Amino acid sequence: MSASQPRRAEASGGPAPAPFPLDPARQLGALLQLGRRAREALSIEALGFVMVNETRQLFGFRQSAFARANLLSPGLPADVLAVSGLPLPDPHAPYVQWLAQLFRDVARPEPARGPQSAACVLKAGSLPDAVAREWSAWLPAQGLLVPLTGPAAEVCGFLLLARDEAWSEREVALAGELGSLYGFALARFFKSTSWRDHSRVVSWSGRHRWTLLAALCVIGLIPVRLTVLAPAEVVPAEPFLVRAPLDGVIDHFNVRPNQTVAAGDPLFDLDTTTLRAHSRVAHKAYDVASEEYRQAAQGAVTDERRKLEMVERKGELEEKALEMEYSQQLLDRVLVKAARAGVAVFADANDWQGRAVTIGERVLTLADPAKVELTVYLPVRDALDLAAGSPVTLYANGAALQTYSATLTTVAYRAETAHDGLLAYRIKATFAAREAAPRLGLQGMAKLRAGRAPLAYVLLRRPLAAARQWLGW
Repeated sequence: MSASQPRRAEASGGPAPAPFPLDPARQLGALLQLGRRAREALSIEALGFVMVNETRQLFGFRQSAFARANLLSPGLPADVLAVSGLPLPDPHAPYVQWLAQLFRDVARPEPARGPQSAACVLKAGSLPDAVAREWSAWLPAQGLLVPLTGPAAEVCGFLLLARDEAWSEREVALAGELGSLYGFALARFFKSTSWRDHSRVVSWSGRHRWTLLAALCVIGLIPVRLTVLAPAEVVPAEPFLVRAPLDGVIDHFNVRPNQTVAAGDPLFDLDTTTLRAHSRVAHKAYDVASEEYRQAAQGAVTDERRKLEMVERKGELEEKALEMEYSQQLLDRVLVKAARAGVAVFADANDWQGRAVTIGERVLTLADPAKVELTVYLPVRDALDLAAGSPVTLYANGAALQTYSATLTTVAYRAETAHDGLLAYRIKATFAAREAAPRLGLQGMAKLRAGRAPLAYVLLRRPLAAARQWLGW
């Protein structure tokens, strides 16, 4: 995704099925199946996926989201844990940030009635103006808010379902029962420990308490290096892109993935059916123009008035000759050959055979296995002040005892969408010359190092950043 999350149609992962009426027996079966799937979930992430995606077995909706109130304060934006159509919500995306504001407003208890504990229809008009103004940009008109109540009737979270059609009273009642099932499954992941239980850990005498506090302050001032782990991949350092020479359909691939090729070896060719037909038409047009020019030239010998016609026929003949030459050049370009030696980097030949390509479209890459570099995708939430020349260590997947040293060279100035759909900064690093280069395409985790900072800052860096964004200082 770009720097922002996709808008309403894309945030849901595609169009949702239209609402469908279910008979009571099928509703009961769907409700029991969803309850079983919720009990079998082994984590909050797995349970959130069931709630925002598999609930479509019971209700027809277009978008859904699952969140819980902020653990620090109900006045802070809520924690959005799952969104339909996305494997993992990006907390920095505008769509997710707006949902966090919406859930904060609906989860905040009102003095008149306390916290919301029953399923209800939610519309933009019932929300504060700051959230209601953007409702139409992110969600359909009709929303259904489902509180997830635990064993002690406590609200563990909220599930929001949105669609264009109105919600019936029967669906609202059924959603309340579903919220209880999800709430019981969700409650087992939350540990309810009171502040009094936590306070017993530090209920020492005054002298011991001050000694512990002083020791923590000293430890917190110890300077440590800022580090972060991010996914990385070994890519070609000087790749040569092989592009489609003209519009057409790929007919045949002459190389396999990761095959070593020499300069001049055929890589792939395009279908020539259309080009050969154009070439025959061009040759026939050239023959006709040549015959017309010959007749005009013979007539100009005896008739002065036909000299002008001869000049016109000659121009037409030259035009047809150029068209014939151009059609032949296109036929000569359908077979694409390697411009230099290297390894053919692409996924699978079957993905390309029979596929229509446009002129300039990248088909494969020729890479030198000895010239590789490291590309690191640093998530926005883990961004550090990295400088060129900083050391980078690659921990390759499948090689627990082997590491590769590299040196950071460039950091992208803006975040882009990574392979997993999250916003990340693209970082380049070169491997040490004294070590053997890793295999092209190797993936793993890269450890990035920045400057030094007190240990307390390293531990509180993320909470401080979240507090500054909320407080505005």
